[in-house]
Amino acid sequence: MTLPKFILGDNSEFPNAIYIIHTEFPRFIINLEDDEVEWFEDFDAEDQKELETETQNAIKEATAFYDAEIAKYED
Repeated sequence: MTLPKFILGDNSEFPNAIYIIHTEFPRFIINLEDDEVEWFEDFDAEDQKELETETQNAIKEATAFYDAEIAKYED
């Protein structure tokens, strides 16, 4: 199965939360309500520096994805 890079999600138990699921490495879910990130990967100390840069970029991309999706609904 081919998945999109980002998936938008919500849950009725957390009505204020908006989730973006990042399906590529490093896989994570970010809650845009509070910017909390839940990782699906285990990282070692060697990966830390590289992942910090990749993570910042992925979170920016996730936020841009959300903004673009919302703009589509507003049109």
